[in-house]
Order: sequence, then structure tokens, then C-alpha cells
Amino acid sequence: MTQPRNILFIMADQLRYDYLGCTGHPTIKTPNIDSLAARGVNFTRTYCQAAVCGPSRMSFYTGRYMFSHGGTYNNIPLRADERTMGDHLRPLGYRVGLVGKTHFQRDIAGMKKFGIDPTGDLGVVLSQCGFEPWERDDGLHPEVSLDPDLAYNRYLREQGYEGENPWHTVANSAEGPDGEVLSGWHMRNARLPARVSREHSETAYMTDVAMDRIETLGDSPWCMHLSYIKPHWPYMAPDPYHTMYGPNTIVPAIRDEKELENRHPVVDAFCHHEESINFSRDECRETVIPTYMGLITELDDHIGRLSAFLELRGQLDNTIIVLTSDHGDYLGDHWLGEKELFYEGAARIPMIVVDPDAACDPMRGTKDDRLVESIDIIPTFMELAGCEELPDHWLEGRSLAPIMRGQAVKEWRDAVFSECDYAIRHARNTLSKGPEECRSFMIRTEDWKFILYEGFRPQLFDMKNDPDELVDLGEDPSHEETRRQLSDQIFAWMRKRKLRTALSNNEIANRTGKAKERGYLFGVW
Repeated sequence: MTQPRNILFIMADQLRYDYLGCTGHPTIKTPNIDSLAARGVNFTRTYCQAAVCGPSRMSFYTGRYMFSHGGTYNNIPLRADERTMGDHLRPLGYRVGLVGKTHFQRDIAGMKKFGIDPTGDLGVVLSQCGFEPWERDDGLHPEVSLDPDLAYNRYLREQGYEGENPWHTVANSAEGPDGEVLSGWHMRNARLPARVSREHSETAYMTDVAMDRIETLGDSPWCMHLSYIKPHWPYMAPDPYHTMYGPNTIVPAIRDEKELENRHPVVDAFCHHEESINFSRDECRETVIPTYMGLITELDDHIGRLSAFLELRGQLDNTIIVLTSDHGDYLGDHWLGEKELFYEGAARIPMIVVDPDAACDPMRGTKDDRLVESIDIIPTFMELAGCEELPDHWLEGRSLAPIMRGQAVKEWRDAVFSECDYAIRHARNTLSKGPEECRSFMIRTEDWKFILYEGFRPQLFDMKNDPDELVDLGEDPSHEETRRQLSDQIFAWMRKRKLRTALSNNEIANRTGKAKERGYLFGVW
């Protein structure tokens, strides 16, 4: 077997699927990401398994649904015994490292139970979601939670920027007319340029770190998870990206006044969050969205710089590249801000995969509209790396490699699933629910999207005739049978979760019916 190719696994936090040129946005400029799509396959109907950072990333990193891995929200620890991307790829000869964000919380209690020293080699990897921490930065450093060891802060000081926390006061703040610091946490300031120069921004810095690390990795295959913080808030872009787009370049919000009539109780509770109230105002959208778009174009520029770097080093044709996101951003759609819940703006994500192998040549530049899930990434990487037998008792996704090679695929999935646990969100208090009563489940088929809420009526959308999800059919008597069928399909999906992880399916098959061979003579006359 020839040595497998390197893997560059790029994730941009809170990047909507429809805010790229190659996915149909009418005004945004993303030529380098569009170039990736022209070299690979653009999977246009990909869904995350939870539309919020932590649980979505845990599904990417484990290849398992939130139902299975248990990391249900931000800062909810992933169990120490869960296998992650590094556990699956290291046996195939890869070094697997992180540059950027994970939003991972280590399982301190689990590590203590197993007697694992958090500072030892194994403890460090378990503390970083299975990655070698080449440079971890989750990109959330307000004054009240300053990390004194943050490498980006040290870097900014080395460039001459002053302050205890220049991540906040320089990279994510603007400057007022009298030199005062205008915080990027306040969305009214999004129209102003960040105090940091474009070459020192978070996106530029992470790209520099990634290129420096690649220089040191030698000839052994590597998998780098390059996880960009932007365009996630604070919505603050350096000059000139803050002025690249204006209110005339943004697309209208996907919303209708009729949605406010008999609104679903959980959606209504989220609509009373501060971010939703503000994003429902045109002034907020016209201030924030141009900067959000500028941050995406900045990201695109650095992806172009990284691609040129790989080409110069002779690595571009030896590197599999993935461009995706953990979830989207409502930006005022359906009278909502932020993410979570299951509307397309949050649950649907971009997914572009480029494999330089000649076997993929026939499919280059194509769009594939099959239903894809974020949990498909690990099995795809493993198959492209030459793994002949996937650990199907662990992994719940499917490899995209056959599709990328133009091979016939039997019985591709007819539905995708996503979950939400809003127990930590203020909506729970609004609804007077306990922490165990805040679960919801989405099934998306070719024609329908059905959402099952614990303790509330469901939602149903006709995705064929109402792709903008403006008419909720969750109580429509004429669709009772459709709701019943989709509810049954969610229950069938739940029953198939892979909870037996100690033995592989092959080991189970080898033991089946062989009790006598092993000396167990039960039931013999």
C-alpha cells in the first residue's frame, strides 16, 4: 500500500451553507473556496448533528450522533472512553493535530477513574479531544475569562499591540473618535474596523500557525484540523474587510409575519432571547451581515494563501482538503439570532471535499445533492487513507469516498438527523422545564422536515413546496399520517444507535452459535 495522503480538515465556525459563491450567494466573493469546489465535490445538502458548537464538533470528531456520544452542549465533557478522529487515524500512520478551535471539555472525572495523568502524553491527547494540541484557541476570551497563556495574546503583544487582553481590546474591538475602545461584543460596532491590522487578525494568525506547523511535519502523513474562529462572533473585521459589503449586498431575511401567529412554544422562547430580538431589527442585520460577509471573504483570502503555500511545497496534489462548518447563523431568519433549533440557516452546513487522486477526476467540480451528515467525515478519511475494514460498531456515518469516485452506491440514506438539548439556554426557564425535558430531534427527508419536541407539539415543514420553512404543518389535521410516519422513523433511528462498542461486529459474528465450541453445553439432553 502506498503512503496515504495528508488531510487538511478546515472548519469555519458559524459559516452558513448559503454564504459562499459556489453555494449560490448572489453577492459574496469567495473565489478560493469556489476553486476548491471546482477541484472536488460540493455536497450541497449536508447537515450537522447538532446546530451548536460543542455537540456538533463532538459528532464530527467521533463519527457518532449526539444521542450516542453524550456531549450534548458546549462544555459538556465527552466521555474519556469515546474514540475520536485521532484514535481512528493514528493506527493508519497519521499524526493528528489541532490548530484553532474545538470547544471541547475534557472528562476530568473519567480520567481520574482510569488513573490517567492529565499532564502525561495520553492525558494531554484526551484533554484535547484526541488531537495533538499544535495550537488550541477556542476564540472566546472576554475580560472576565482571560486566559493568561493564550498564544494569540502573546503574539499580539510581540507585534506591538498593548493591553492585558488584546484578543478583546485589539482584535475584537474598534476605536472611537477619542481613542476609546469600542467592544466587538456590542453588535452596533460591527460596521467599524477592528483595531488589529489585517495581517495580525485571528484568521491570518491561525493560517500562519498552520503553515509553520506543516513545515515541521516532515514526510509522514498528517491530518491537521485547521479550525477557524471566524466568522463566529464577535462580528469584528479588520480593514478593508469591514467595508467590502454594504446593506445593499445582503439578502433579505427568510421570515414572514405569519410565522408570529401561533408560533411553536420552543421557537417562541428562543425568539425572546436578546440576540433574536436584535436580529429581528433591520438596523442590526444591515450593520452585522456586511461584516459577517467580510469575515468570510477574509477567510477565503487565507484559504487561497494556504493553497498557494501547499502548491509551492509540492503538497497540494498530496493533500485531501475538506471545507465545512460546525453550524450556521440565523442572521434574523425566522425572527431568530444565533443558531440551535433546526431551520436550514443553522442545521445545514457547507461540505466541500477535494481528493487529488486520479480516481476522483470524473467527479471534479460536481455538486451532489444526496443527504449527507457531519458524521460521514471520519469514515471518509479512513477509506481514503486505505483502511480496509471500518469500525462499524463505533462509527455511525458513511464514507463519501465512493461518491467522490463516481462509483455506484447502493441504498444511500433517505434521511438525516439532528438533535438539540437546550437545557442550559434561557428558553428552558421561559418554558418552565427541567433539565431533562429540553430534548428535541429532527428528521429531514427528501420532501419533509419533522421535529419532535419533548413535552410540546411537533413541527412539520413541506420542504418540496415550502423550502423556506415558513408554514408549520405541525398541527395540520391533513398531515397527521405524515407526522406519524416521520415520528416512527425517528424512533427506528434511535433503536439503531451503536451503543455496543466493546466488540466489533466481526467479533460478534465469529462468536455466534459457537457456544459448544467454547465449552458451554447448556440445553443438552
